[in-house]
Amino acid sequence: MNVRFVRGGLASLAVASIAILAVGCGAEEKPKADKPAGTNASTQKPSTEQEETTQAPTEVLAALKGQKGLELAINLVERDAGGFLTVKGELKNTSSSATIVPSRLSGDETEVVKHGNSLGGATLVDSVGKKRYYVLRDTDGRPLTTSGLSNLGAGRSIPVFLQFPAPPANTTEVSFQLPTFEPATLKLS
Repeated sequence: MNVRFVRGGLASLAVASIAILAVGCGAEEKPKADKPAGTNASTQKPSTEQEETTQAPTEVLAALKGQKGLELAINLVERDAGGFLTVKGELKNTSSSATIVPSRLSGDETEVVKHGNSLGGATLVDSVGKKRYYVLRDTDGRPLTTSGLSNLGAGRSIPVFLQFPAPPANTTEVSFQLPTFEPATLKLS
């Protein structure tokens, strides 16, 4: 028998044994503490249903009407220490039939449109400072806003968010504009 074959075979056997042991060790992991051991995926509600039932009613700061029964209720406008302004709300279909969310909400910018339907076409206009603020983008050009919008069933709603660069601290109000929707004035704190 060739000595090289024996050494190679033993080395291969050792590597295979270590791989099997490593895989086997993962099987004895304990369930995560935040998830009960008896829970399975078929008994859990989808996350969107959980959000709808656990959300407390919030104040509507602005309501915008769009086409085909779509309405956008803005519930939160918040500056953060990092120099961003976050707008949160709810997009609702008030019509009696399902509505396709218009692709025009994504705006016209090629970089944003190539990432699918979103609210990337939204802008904030500071008429006093004479500036327009666009939805922020990540390093890949994806808008920092709710995306993947397709259709919305009759009477259904989804939570949405948009993130902008924050206007200067002395700016107290801006006009929120979203394609196909009426503009609305937002008070900034």
